[in-house]
Order: sequence, then C-alpha cells, then structure tokens
Amino acid sequence: MNKKFMRKVNPYLWIAPSVILMAIFIVIPIFMVFRMSISDISKAGIIKGFAGMGNFQKVMGTPAFKIVLRNTIVWTIFVVGLSTLLGFILALMLNSKFKGRKIARAIIVFPWATTLVVQASAWKFIIDTDYGTLNSLLRTLGIIQANVNWTPTAGAYFAWEIACGIFVTIPFVCFTVLAGLQSIDQSYYEAAELDGAGYFKTLFKITVPLVTPQLTISTVLNIIYVFNSFPIIWTITKGDPANRTDTIVTYLYKLAFYNGKQGQAAAVSVIGFLILLICASLYMISVLRKGDE
Repeated sequence: MNKKFMRKVNPYLWIAPSVILMAIFIVIPIFMVFRMSISDISKAGIIKGFAGMGNFQKVMGTPAFKIVLRNTIVWTIFVVGLSTLLGFILALMLNSKFKGRKIARAIIVFPWATTLVVQASAWKFIIDTDYGTLNSLLRTLGIIQANVNWTPTAGAYFAWEIACGIFVTIPFVCFTVLAGLQSIDQSYYEAAELDGAGYFKTLFKITVPLVTPQLTISTVLNIIYVFNSFPIIWTITKGDPANRTDTIVTYLYKLAFYNGKQGQAAAVSVIGFLILLICASLYMISVLRKGDE
C-alpha cells in the first residue's frame, strides 16, 4: 500500500520545488498586480482602499496612453515581423553548405549573447550626430561632407530603436528555425528534385510546412519578449520626448517610479497582460487550425 502510494506521490514531490518557485515568483506577483490595479494606493505604496475601475479610467483617459499603445503595437509588429522574416532567410543561408559556415554562425549569435543595454548603448553611440561612428564612417568614405542629424524627430528616434530591436532579435529566430531545418529528412528534398520541383516550390511545399512548429514557437515567444522589452527604449530615449517613444513597459515604469502612481501603473500592466494573452491565443488558434487543415 505504501509503495503504491509513494509511486503515485513521487512525481508530484519531484515537481513540487518548481511549482512552489512558480507560485512565489510568478503567480503571487500577478495576483498582487491585479489587486493593485483596482486599489487606491498612496505614493508610499500603501493600499488605502478599493478603487474599482478608477485606475483604468484615469489611464485610458489620458492622451499619453493612446500614443504609448500605438507605439507598443508598431514596435511589436515591426520588430517581430521583420526579425522573423530576416531570421528565416538567414537560417536558410546558414543551413546551406559553404566555407566559413561555422564562423558565420558564431558571428550571428553575438548580438543575442550581448546584453540589451550594451547593444542599445552601442546603437545610441553609432547614430550620435557629433561623435557617432556612422557619420565618421560616411565622412571617411566621402559620402557626406558634414555630420548628419539621424534623429531630427521623435519618429526617427523610434525608427532607430525598432532597427536595434530587429538586430538583436534576429539571432533567436535564426537559430530556432535552423534547428528545425536540420531536423528535416533529406529524402523529402531528394524526392522533390526527382519530381522536378524548383527551389521556391520546394521551399513553400516542404521547408515552410515542416519548420512551422519552430516558427510558431519563436513568433509567440518573440511577441511576449518584444512587447515587454524595456532596455532598448529606456537606454536610447527613456521614452522621451513627451512619451513619443514610450511603450507600455517604459510608460508604466514612469508612472510607478517617477510619478508615484502605482495603481495606474498596475492598471497599465494588466492591460498589457490582457493584450498579450489575447494576441498569443489568437495566433496559436490560427496556427492550430491551419495545421488541422
């Protein structure tokens, strides 16, 4: 009786530490954020009472939040979309045989291995008008005679931040897809070659369907990762000027730690969580439906 009981209980004992850690560091903080979002909180972080939907109404009633929400959507779509496309193309190139392939793979992983703060600082230095390496290189090559202001507007700054985001996200997509490409049985390609299928037909009929699981995983993780990305925007612009380059995560940081509006910051966090949950769920459902077809 005891042995049978222990066999049933033993698996749960093994996963118990992980479940406890998840409860402490994930479940409880999520619950606390939801609680804070519907509470009246002092600047000292003390809950004074129930606020209902008041924090959400205050946040969504401000013009800044509309700008922030638009920026977040643009940031996520462009970074995830372009990094997925470029990462897939790069994975196809690295999957083919050529001299120096191992060195090329090592070089590609560098942006992913370096911290985002270092990457963002490097990009900020590159586009600097007075001392930036981009202007220095173009002057050396004789392409320009005087320094160019690469960030004349907030929109230009935001475009450079998106470019930085794409650059640091490509390696993750590339190596995720590359793992899928290397797991494909070569007999599929041999059969397609015998049938006279061209490169693009083979690509869309064999390669893309077989790496769809890897693309799905990388896309969903990237949506979550990019949506919540803080270091790049904060390092380059801190969301300035006037929230023009803010995203949800930098905006809620300002609300909580600059303005002392922790209830409103929690409300923004909950809104971001719900947006991510809906987007990820819809994407997964659409992919699963296509797979069933």
